Amino acid sequence: MRIHNIMEDIVLKVVNEIFDDEEAKKNINFCTCHQCRLDTACYVLNKIPPMYTVSGRGLAHVEADYQEKVQREADIIALVKEGIEHISKTKRPHFPHNDEAEEEKIPEGPFFNFPQIVGRIYNSVNFEPICGINVSLFFDGKLMKMVNPNWQNPYEIVPNTTGVYSFWPYPVRADARGLKKKFELEIAVDDPRYEPLRHFVEFELESEDGFLTYFTGERIYNVKDLYIVPL
Repeated sequence: MRIHNIMEDIVLKVVNEIFDDEEAKKNINFCTCHQCRLDTACYVLNKIPPMYTVSGRGLAHVEADYQEKVQREADIIALVKEGIEHISKTKRPHFPHNDEAEEEKIPEGPFFNFPQIVGRIYNSVNFEPICGINVSLFFDGKLMKMVNPNWQNPYEIVPNTTGVYSFWPYPVRADARGLKKKFELEIAVDDPRYEPLRHFVEFELESEDGFLTYFTGERIYNVKDLYIVPL
């Protein structure tokens, strides 16, 4: 069974129309790259209620009330403009704001797909969440590549995320489907204000047909809370 939030389609349509209109101008007032479009769409979707449907009949009901449809689109347009202003002030510094920001072509074949890795780091003295440090993820002594540029490694913990870090490692190609393999990953912090932190997590993964490109709550690995010692 597939459940679809049709607000995603509506919001993406409005976002692309507004951004395309801006690109057509001689003097562009805001970045119109692929990543800024996605960030704006996420901003809007986080501020409106979802509208789920499982069939064409459900979509027909949504389209049936013309007056409601017009009002909904007007509200979305206002939120898109608000989102553009917000995103323009908080661009992702690690992401190229040009055509290179388009998603890479999805490779084919069997892969070991990693879960999203989430954890939190606390100060061992006052037990407050740490911020302003970089957390790195290594495999076989090398910094792991992430699934796309939206995921950072090293990951900088900022004040508004209360000590939380997250990673989504790039899948490892497998020889065949159904193979099992253990992976030991190293979480590391090296900051002159704290003692070095090392924590290891182990996964036993089974290779799958396909490269997992979508985020799912079923594939989140929560690392136990870590504590770092100030110097």
